[in-house]
Amino acid sequence: MTRQSISLTGPNNDWLNEQVKNQEYSSKSELVNDLIRQARSQQARVDWIRCKIEKAEESGFTSHNREEILSKAMLNG
Repeated sequence: MTRQSISLTGPNNDWLNEQVKNQEYSSKSELVNDLIRQARSQQARVDWIRCKIEKAEESGFTSHNREEILSKAMLNG
């Protein structure tokens, strides 16, 4: 595991300490790693949506209604 030194603002440090104090996490490192995992997962979803939007824009106009479009999008993952 790589060790890293970071600087935190007072409010962010207080919040991290509170999470550890409340036993939500066993350490600040565990919490920061979890926050990074969540951010990476969210970025993957944003990238997926962006890809779908780009494909849709390239395909042109449609006569399908909103429900049909959403249904097809869910089937195609």
